[in-house]
Amino acid sequence: MVSRILVALDRSPTSHTIFEHTLVLTQAYSARLMLLHVLSSQSSDSPSDPRIMSLGIEGQLSMDWVKSYHDQWAKFEQESLELLKTFEDRAIQAGLETELTQTYGNPGRVICDLAQSWNADLVVMGRRGRSNLTEWFLGSVSNYVIHHVPCSVYLVHP
Repeated sequence: MVSRILVALDRSPTSHTIFEHTLVLTQAYSARLMLLHVLSSQSSDSPSDPRIMSLGIEGQLSMDWVKSYHDQWAKFEQESLELLKTFEDRAIQAGLETELTQTYGNPGRVICDLAQSWNADLVVMGRRGRSNLTEWFLGSVSNYVIHHVPCSVYLVHP
């Protein structure tokens, strides 16, 4: 029986499709829903680290770059939380018992850890559809989760 569904969402357009699949599943099972977004500097849409972007003449980071990075990161964090709350509002309007969490870390590990601590019966997430070579070099969050999470996984393909 599926009574707790954890859905991992990001800021990609595919997240809307993932959420729609999750709504249907959660309603069908009359399950509780946990919405998760993991903030990661490795995310393709996260602000670039200023250490990579610009070194000063003597190898020192410009304070302007550091401030800019912190400002960009705060905006990224706030926009991500607003999107997550939009999904939460839709789930609540659909009559679903819903929680949300946004945290920092390695997405694969965070998803697995939360699935275990929250006692999820099912994890719903997307798959980027990278080429085999790219996936081999960069790894895959969905591949990591499939092999490490203590419950079933429902993958939504792009």
